[in-house]
Amino acid sequence: MAADGGDMPMTFALPDLSGLSEAERLQVIAVMQRAKEFEDVEQGKNPRPKMEGQLLKFTNLMKGWQTRWFLLEPDSGMLEYFEKEEHKKQRPRGCVHLAAAIISPSEEDSQTFTVTAANGEAFKLRASDARERQHWVDRLRSTAEYHTANIAQQPHQPSHSASSKEGSTPRRLEASHRLRGHYSSEESVHSTAGASRQHTEASGGIASPFIEVQEYLTEAFDYSERLNEKICTLPYGEESCFMSGLDKDLLILKATSGATLTCIQECLCLLQGAHVPHTGVPHSTSMPVQLSGKHPSSLSTSLPLGINLTPSATSPDSFATAKSYNILEQAQKAIDHRDEVEDSAQYEDSELGGMEEHKSVILHLLSQLKLGMDLTKVVLPTFILEKRSLLEMFADCMAHPDYFLKIPDIQTPEERMLMVLEWYLTSFHASRQGSVAKKPYNPIIGETFHCSWQIPMEEQQDLESKSTASTTLPESNCSGPGGGQKALLVFHAEQVSHHPPVSAFYFECPNKKMCMNGSIWTKSKFMGMSIGVILVGKVTLKLLELDEEYTFGLPSAYARSILTVPWVELGDKITITCEKTNLVSNIIFHTKPFYGGKIHRVTAEVKNTVTGASLCKVAGEWNGSFEFTYADGRTKVIDTKTIPIWHKRVRPLEKQSDFESRKLWNHVTNALKHGDVNTATEHKRFLEERQREGERHRKDTGALYPTKYFKNDGDQWVFKKMLKADGRSNCVPLAQKLFKPQQLSRGRKN
Repeated sequence: MAADGGDMPMTFALPDLSGLSEAERLQVIAVMQRAKEFEDVEQGKNPRPKMEGQLLKFTNLMKGWQTRWFLLEPDSGMLEYFEKEEHKKQRPRGCVHLAAAIISPSEEDSQTFTVTAANGEAFKLRASDARERQHWVDRLRSTAEYHTANIAQQPHQPSHSASSKEGSTPRRLEASHRLRGHYSSEESVHSTAGASRQHTEASGGIASPFIEVQEYLTEAFDYSERLNEKICTLPYGEESCFMSGLDKDLLILKATSGATLTCIQECLCLLQGAHVPHTGVPHSTSMPVQLSGKHPSSLSTSLPLGINLTPSATSPDSFATAKSYNILEQAQKAIDHRDEVEDSAQYEDSELGGMEEHKSVILHLLSQLKLGMDLTKVVLPTFILEKRSLLEMFADCMAHPDYFLKIPDIQTPEERMLMVLEWYLTSFHASRQGSVAKKPYNPIIGETFHCSWQIPMEEQQDLESKSTASTTLPESNCSGPGGGQKALLVFHAEQVSHHPPVSAFYFECPNKKMCMNGSIWTKSKFMGMSIGVILVGKVTLKLLELDEEYTFGLPSAYARSILTVPWVELGDKITITCEKTNLVSNIIFHTKPFYGGKIHRVTAEVKNTVTGASLCKVAGEWNGSFEFTYADGRTKVIDTKTIPIWHKRVRPLEKQSDFESRKLWNHVTNALKHGDVNTATEHKRFLEERQREGERHRKDTGALYPTKYFKNDGDQWVFKKMLKADGRSNCVPLAQKLFKPQQLSRGRKN
């Protein structure tokens, strides 16, 4: 049978050919040999079929090794994994592209191996035994080598003008020829590169970084070639010569330089293959790969500058790593309140306009909801959004900081509790301007908001004596009604959790040695023709000099008549307690009955829990006027519509970091201002999808989000740098950040 095949190598089994002539046998063998060659070629194009199986994946130190189902796609070069085998039809929990990946078996045992992708993402895996590990390693390496070679061999098509394309090769050849003629002259090398770049500019073509690098690389290859030629001319084996062709250091130089240039050339080919030109769109504002097909180009060109939203093409979750868009790096910079300017106007809701055009959207949404259903994960239509974040809405509740700062100056605990109640009841009308029910933006995890108020100091001698140099603002630095020196009240807020959606905020005034910390998470429920938003959590006001703490919650909000013209009302029972003084304020926000009754009604009563004595009763409307009736018969009326509102001070947009509320939601806000609901929806969807991707990544890796300003303390989130008992502020180092030395001395009271 060997004679039948002649000199051809037999790499396959032959059928029985005894009934054929010699010529026919040779013809059949030739055809089968050719078919085998075609099969080998196709096998090279498609290395192997899919491979899947169960492996252990190391997640983190807390969870350790977790069982995952892995799927290797040789065609795409992707290694994906799922939580279970039956989840293969769903979105993978994670994936890496194997092009230029490194697969390294562990030396510690015979089961563990690591897959490190080109983007730095690594999977630490463990097989059931050594045989299975070797099987996975072989298949992964084969796929990685195949796709690495494929990318390196792909021709690069730069998006330049025809003149640039045609001129690049002659220029490189010209540089090469010049270099060969003058390889000993360093000056000629630089003039060649310079002439090449000048020729590129003169021709009107667009100079490409790849073309320029290729030119330098060509010159380097020519240097290496000339070096090899010179080495070959050296004598061999002569001990008397200064340097021989077998010199150890010279051979190392020759080998390493050649290997380095080859490696650089391969890297350049990989970069050229992976480079996708963006016409007219800055790279720093490009869109994620997984969203590029869903959003028009207008979105990619109007995202916040300075945020690179392009994740690695090999991993949809790679942008959600511990770097988290450099949020922590931005957080290290102290908020400079000198840059803040007063808001030009008080925030006001705009009308929704005709609801007929939106009724179909609302009806479609209502058809998918059930009574009592949690709406936290339901995406509500964009047209009902306010043009501000929930974090900013908490700041807007501080519309009367002068009331707030009076609290520690009151002499008796009973009067202080009454002052706390006055401030609390007058807080909500400013945060809900207008009668239309609208929803603020749901803050993105990591989002922050910062602002401040500058309030004139009290003129009494005892209050001035309490002022400290580090917390007193000269009149020349402040704006607002009144005169003299002014106290600084600062506000910091951060979205510290996505599920549940927890917002933490902190107020501080070192002048008065008071601070207030709160963490609230929202719980929305569908209630038929209305939507209820329950604010779960508590707020703690601390008067450090008096060692008093006032604890209270926030009332729930209800959006009524969502099919016609929505309106909002507050409804809840709130208690303000101070354990040290045994005083309590019971507040009831009454909801409107189905038939008759008034809207926005509020009643309250202040009591001593030890004696049971009633100190004061309050009745009125939270967005109107209140009447305080004291135990001695005196009365007092506060009209929220007439008392002055202090505008907060916020840094301009260009001085905010990328994850501060106004800059983060800037494009959604601008679109809503111009009535472009579709564009606002696109921007909003993009931000929310990016947040979901990050949440999935953290859930898979078991990582916690690195908060910037707040830390978890049991069931509460507290500010990391709270005001100290002696009035020293860690939150805002005013003496260092706000004032010059001469201003400090001028603010001191002798």
